[in-house]
Amino acid sequence: MAAAPFRVGFLLFPDITQLDMTGPYEVLTKLPAAEVHLVGKTDEAVQAGGGMRILPTTTYAQCPQLDLVCVPGGSGVNPLLEDDETLQFLRRQAAGARYVTSVCTGSLVLGAAGLLKGKRAATHWMSMDMLKEFGAVPVHERVVVDGNTITGGGVTAGIDFGLTVAAEIAGPEVAKAIQLGIEYDPHPPFNAGSPAGAGAELTELARRAAAGRQAERAAAVKRAAARLG
Repeated sequence: MAAAPFRVGFLLFPDITQLDMTGPYEVLTKLPAAEVHLVGKTDEAVQAGGGMRILPTTTYAQCPQLDLVCVPGGSGVNPLLEDDETLQFLRRQAAGARYVTSVCTGSLVLGAAGLLKGKRAATHWMSMDMLKEFGAVPVHERVVVDGNTITGGGVTAGIDFGLTVAAEIAGPEVAKAIQLGIEYDPHPPFNAGSPAGAGAELTELARRAAAGRQAERAAAVKRAAARLG
C-alpha cells in the first residue's frame, strides 16, 4: 500500500526571492512521498526578484490541505503584510497543517497572520527587530524550531531549513542522504555572510542600499501589527 503523500506548499508572489523557495524546494522534493505545491493567488506566473518567472501549480482556492506550509521572503513580502486574502489563506492552512514555516522575511507574513505570537523565530538580519511587532521572539540563528513552527534565516538559510525539516519528518539519515545527494558542503570564498563577518562598514553600506525598502516594510509591519490588536 502506497504511503500517504506529505503535502508541502510554498507560497508564490511577485518579487519573491526565488532562492528562499528553490533552496528548500530542492531538498523537500526528495522526501519520500513528497507532494510539493507552488501556491499562487492565481495560476498566472509570478516574476521573482531578478526576473525569473515561476508558474504556480495550484491556487489559494484550489490548494489541498497542506501538511507543511512555507512562506518565502523577498521585497514582495511588503504588500503581503496587509493582503487579507493571503493572510486568510495562511490562517486556514495553519489550522490543519503539521508544520507552519517560513524562510527569510516570510516569517513577517506569518507574524501578520497572527501565527508567531509568543514564538521564537528567525528572519533576515535586516528585519530581525520587526518580529517583535507581532509578539515573536527574534532569534539570530540559521533555523529556529519552536513546536510545529520552523523558521529559517535569510535566503541561503533555506537549504539548512529544508534539511532541518527533512530530519523532522523523515529522520536524520534521510536528511543526511539528501544533503549528500545535493552536495551541500558549503565553503564560501568570503566570511561576509553575516554582519559579524562582513564588518561594520560593509553592513552599513548594505543597510543604506536597502533603506527605502526597509522603511516601507517597517511601516507595513506596524500597520499589520495594529490590525491584529
